[in-house]
Amino acid sequence: MIDRSEVTTLERPTPTEAPLSLAQNQGFEDFFRREFVGLVALAEAVSGDPAAAEDLASEAMSRAHRSWPKISGYDKPGAWARRVTINLAHSRRRKRKRRDAFVRSHRADQLVIAAPQADHPVWAAVATLPDRQRAAIALHYLEDLPVAEIAHILEISVSTATSHLHNARTNLAELLAEGSNR
Repeated sequence: MIDRSEVTTLERPTPTEAPLSLAQNQGFEDFFRREFVGLVALAEAVSGDPAAAEDLASEAMSRAHRSWPKISGYDKPGAWARRVTINLAHSRRRKRKRRDAFVRSHRADQLVIAAPQADHPVWAAVATLPDRQRAAIALHYLEDLPVAEIAHILEISVSTATSHLHNARTNLAELLAEGSNR
């Protein structure tokens, strides 16, 4: 016999997490199908970690789902999801750097850390760029977005986005030239 006190039930949504209407749910499903693959590619390019890319994109979509009634009214909900994905990737990199620094400082004699390896030398070089340059390159070349859209997603001016792209290209040219001279 089943002891009903041990049966776990689903938690009821809080008032801020009210269930989506049928139309809202269909709208989110369409949004998910349209955006998810691009978010995974963006997450991989920005984080430099192919293994974490799908997790980052999934978390961004989870947050989009929780806020769907609000963000579905935005002109560009995909830009919102890209911004969340980029923020999550940056946060993950910062945490990983802090963790790695801590481990190195406390157990350097017992530690072997393998850096994530990208399959292509260009993306390996992109992974070494500063966060904003890496995000600008990923949005421009993976998502094929114009500079104005990149600026909107990164919440910076168009001229700053242009500057990030220019600096990233210059840095990549130097990094790739160094790599070919070895």
